[in-house]
Amino acid sequence: MPKSKWNLNTIYISERLQESLRPISRCAMTTVVAPMGYGKTTAVEWYLAERARAEAPYIVRISVYSSNLAIFWKSVQDAFARAGFAFLREYDCPTDGASGGLLIDDLCHALTGEKSCYIFIDDFHLLTDKRAPGFLCALAGRLPPNVHLILASRDLFLPAAELVRLGGKVYQIGTAQLRLNHTELAVYTKRCGTALSDEQIDTLLYYSEGWFSAVYLNLRMFSEHGVLPDPNSDISSIFTAAMIDPLPEKQREFLAVMGLADEFTVEMAQFVMADAHAEDLLAALTGQNAFVKRLPDGVTYRFHHMMKECALHTFLSMPKERQTVYRGRLGIWYEDHRLYLHAMIEYRQNGDYDAMLRTLQKDAGILLSSLHPKAVLAALDECPAAVLASHPLAILVLMRSMFNWRNIPKMLELKELLLTAISENTALSAQEKGDLRGECDLIMSFLCYNDISAMSRLHRSASAQMSRKAISIQSGGGWTFGSPSVLMMFYRAPGELQSELAEMDECMPHYYKITGNHGQGAETIMRAEAAFLQGRLTDAHIELESACARIQDNGQANMALCCDFLAWRLSLFAEMKYHCTLAERHAELLRQHNASWLNLWNAIAAYYYALLGKTDKIPEVFRAHRLSTVHTLAPGKPMIEMIENQVGLAQGDYARVVGRSERLLAVCEGMHYALVAMHIRIQTAAAYEMLGKHAEAQAQLDQALTDAEPDGFVIPFAENYRYLKPLLTERLQTGTVAQIIELGEAAERRKAGFDRPEALSALTEREYEIVRLMAQRLNNREIAEKLYLSEGSIRQYVNQIYTKLQIAGEPRAKRKLLLDLLADKN
Repeated sequence: MPKSKWNLNTIYISERLQESLRPISRCAMTTVVAPMGYGKTTAVEWYLAERARAEAPYIVRISVYSSNLAIFWKSVQDAFARAGFAFLREYDCPTDGASGGLLIDDLCHALTGEKSCYIFIDDFHLLTDKRAPGFLCALAGRLPPNVHLILASRDLFLPAAELVRLGGKVYQIGTAQLRLNHTELAVYTKRCGTALSDEQIDTLLYYSEGWFSAVYLNLRMFSEHGVLPDPNSDISSIFTAAMIDPLPEKQREFLAVMGLADEFTVEMAQFVMADAHAEDLLAALTGQNAFVKRLPDGVTYRFHHMMKECALHTFLSMPKERQTVYRGRLGIWYEDHRLYLHAMIEYRQNGDYDAMLRTLQKDAGILLSSLHPKAVLAALDECPAAVLASHPLAILVLMRSMFNWRNIPKMLELKELLLTAISENTALSAQEKGDLRGECDLIMSFLCYNDISAMSRLHRSASAQMSRKAISIQSGGGWTFGSPSVLMMFYRAPGELQSELAEMDECMPHYYKITGNHGQGAETIMRAEAAFLQGRLTDAHIELESACARIQDNGQANMALCCDFLAWRLSLFAEMKYHCTLAERHAELLRQHNASWLNLWNAIAAYYYALLGKTDKIPEVFRAHRLSTVHTLAPGKPMIEMIENQVGLAQGDYARVVGRSERLLAVCEGMHYALVAMHIRIQTAAAYEMLGKHAEAQAQLDQALTDAEPDGFVIPFAENYRYLKPLLTERLQTGTVAQIIELGEAAERRKAGFDRPEALSALTEREYEIVRLMAQRLNNREIAEKLYLSEGSIRQYVNQIYTKLQIAGEPRAKRKLLLDLLADKN
C-alpha cells in the first residue's frame, strides 16, 4: 500500500471508552491507572477537548516530571496561571496539613461557580512524596460540584481507606477500559490506513494485548517493512527501531537532546540545538510522530515518557564532547530562566561545578532546601575542594542550608574551608573579605540561638566587617521560628532578665544593619513582654505601642503577630484599644497566603481563648490536638506545646496536662527555655489541683514561684488564677503572692465582663463593672466601698452610663431599663 495513505497519528477513542469517560463530569475525582503506553493521556485529552466544545470550561493541565516537590509546585503554579488563576503564585509549596488546608480553602473559593473546571494531573506516579495523595483526597472531599480532578498514573496510589471515605466522589478507569478489543483493533487499523487480515489482527491482538503503544509501534514497523515485528522483541527495541532509527541524523539528534527536557518551546530548542530551523524540525516530528506533542497552550512541546527513555539511550551513545555541549546549553537556558534546580542538575551531570555553584549562589538556598540533604552532600563530595573554595558566597548558602538540616559538623567544616579560602584568595578586596567573614559570623550566630550574649558578639563582629546586606537572610521571613513570644525565646535563667534586655538593645541594631531590618522591633517587644510579666501594665502598654509603631507597614508579619500575642494577653488585665481584632488579622493573613503566619495566629488565638475559657473559639488544630499535622520549626515547638497545654487546661483534660509535663520540662531545660518551663510548671500545678492532688500541686507551684521571684514575674500565675486560687489564698498574702491574687481577681472580673450584652458594648470595663454591681442591688455607697472609690465618683459614673446608653426618665425607671439591658444576653 502506498505510504501516502497511511495515517498512523490518527486519534481513536472507541465508543466503549467514550462511555467510560462520561462519568468524569459527575465525580470530584477520576483516576486513570494503567501501565505506560495505554493511552491514558490521549483518552483524557480527547475527553477534555469534547468538554471544551460543549461548554468552554476552565481546563488546568499539570504534568509531573520529577519527584521534587519544588519542581512540581512550579508546574502547578504555571498551569493554573495559564488557565487564568494566577493567585497560586503567591503561595509557597504546602508541606503540612495546615498549609495544605489553607490552599484547599482558597482553591475551593476561587474555583466555585457555574462554569465547569477540570484539573488534569498527568504522570502522577512520578510524584513519590507520600503527602501528595492525602492532599488530593482532602481536596476531592471539599471540591465544589463544578470542579473535577483527573489523575493519570501508572500505579494505584489511593489508599483503601480514602476510597471508602470518598465513596461515590471517586471514579476509577483502568486497563480494562483502555485496552483495545478485537473489534476496536480492527477499526483502529483501518483508520490508520492498514489492511491487516483477520489472522494478522488476531496475532497483533495476542502479542500486544490491546496495549495502544505496542499496537502503534507494530503498525509503524509494518508501514516501513511490510511485516509485523518479531513478537519476542522488547518494547524498547521496537520503539527505537520504529521511531528513532529511521529518522535522518539531524532529527535523531534533536530527539536525543530535547528529550532531556521536561517541556520546551521553539525558542528553547533553537538555543539548545543552536539551530534557527528548530521550528521546522518540530513541525515535521509532530506531524509524523505520535510521541511528540504540542500542548494546548500552542507554544510548549513535550515528549511521551517512552520517547524520553529511548531518546536518553540515544543521547548517551553520542560522543561525550557533544553531550557536554548540549548539557551546557541546557544549563545556561535554565539558569537564565531562573530554573535553578534544573540548571544545577545539568551542570552537575557535565561536571561543571563552577557553573553549578554559581547557580546555587543565585538560588540563595531557597529551592535548594527542597532537595534531600543526602543529594546535596553527594554533589559536594564530587565537587573539587579548589572549585568550592573559589565560590565563597555559595559556601555561605551551603552553611545556612546545613544549619537548617541540623548537619552542624558539615556546617563547621564548610566554615573552615570558607575562612581558609578567604585568606588565600588574593583576587578579593579587603572589603569583599570583610563582607564574607561578617556573613560567616552572622550564620554562625545561629548556633548560639537564645544565648543573646554570644549572638550579640557575633552580630557586632558581622556589622563591623560588612558593607552590604547578607544574602542568606530574607527580611520578610520569619524571625521567631514560629514562637509568638520574643521573651520566651531569650529568657534563659532566673535573675538574668535585665542583662538579657540590655544585650538585646545592644545586639539588634547591628543585626538590623546587615539583614535589612529583619525582625525589626524585637527588642522593644521583648521589653514590653518583660514589663507585662512583672505586672507593670501601663509600662507594657507603652512599650507595646512603641513596637507597633516601629513595625508598621514594614511587611514583617511575624513581628506584628508577636505584638498581637502580647496585646491580647494584656487586654485581660487592662483596658486598651486594639489595633485590629483577631478576626481582622486573620483575614489580612489569608490574603498573604502564608501558612506559617496562620499557624502563628492559631497559636495566639488558642492561648487567648483558652485563658478566657471559650473552648469553642479555639482554632480547630489546637482544639482537636492535631499539631502533628503542622510543620513547626524546632526552636518554636516548646512554645506551641505550652499553648497546647493551656488548651488542655481549658478543656478540663487535666491528666493529659500532667502527663506531658515531664517531657516538656526536659525539652525546655535542654534548650534553656526558663520562661516556657515556668509556664509549664504553673499549668502542671493547676492540673494537679483540679485533680485533687494538692501536695503535688503545691510542689510545682513552689518551684515556679522560686523561679519567678528573681525577676518579679507574676502574670503567668495570674493568667491561671482560677485554677490556682485555693493554692494561693492559703499562703501568706504578702509580696509576690498578694500581687498575683490582686491581678488574678482583676482579670477574673474583666473576663466576666467580656460576656456583656451587645447593648452595653459602648461602656468601659469600669462602667460595666459598676452596672454589674448595680444588678446585685447595691447602692452607690456600697459600690464605692467595693471599688475603693468615693460615692461622688460612683454618681458621676452612673450618670455617664445613662448618657452613653441614652436612658432618660426618673432614677428608678432608668435603673430598671439599665438592668433590663444587662439581662438581655442576646
